[in-house]
This record gives sequence, structure tokens and C-alpha cells, in this order.
Amino acid sequence: QVQLVESGGGSVQAGGSLRLSCAASGSTFVFNTMGWYRQAPGKQRELVATMTSGGSTNYADSVKGRFTISRDNAENTAYLQMNSLKPEDTAVYYCFARTFITTYWGQGTQVTVSS
Repeated sequence: QVQLVESGGGSVQAGGSLRLSCAASGSTFVFNTMGWYRQAPGKQRELVATMTSGGSTNYADSVKGRFTISRDNAENTAYLQMNSLKPEDTAVYYCFARTFITTYWGQGTQVTVSS
């Protein structure tokens, strides 16, 4: 059974950095796409960043130039490096891993940015 385990969230002051990790276990295949969504209280879920197994990336306009997604396909792990964090980046971040058939989700990790 595939499980995604997230780590790396926490609290940081504005301008700081955090790195999220999303490790997939129980999988013998490489996921087509891995990435993160985030959801802040009272707001809709927002797609933050994605990366395909071939290396193509996509970012929300709000994080372009500040966040960088990367993957280690051999380890089935994705990373989200978040720099120049802003209070509006405060949210629960959920990683996902997608095949042609199914999307798997991580448990979510809280990121809090104080001004």
C-alpha cells in the first residue's frame, strides 16, 4: 500500500526558509506527477507546485521565484524548497503523487509564517 509521509513544516519569520519533503513508500513505480497543494483557513485549496517524472515543473504565480520543487525518482521523494516566505504562505501543505489511475495524498504539514 502506497503511503506518502511529509516532513519539514514549522514556524518561521517572514523572509525565512523551509524545506518540505514528501517520501512515498510501498511503491515500485515512479509517479507521473508529484507536488503540493496548500490550504489556508477560510480559503480554497491552491495548487502550489508540481513536477513530472521527466522534470517539467509548474508553479502558482504567488510562489514563482521563491519556491523550488525537486524530485528524486529513485527514492520516490519530492522536495519543496520555500524561500522568502511571506505571512500569506501560512497554510497546511499537502503533498500528492499521481499515476494514470490514482492520486495519493500526504497527511499534511503546517507552515506558519509570522510577520
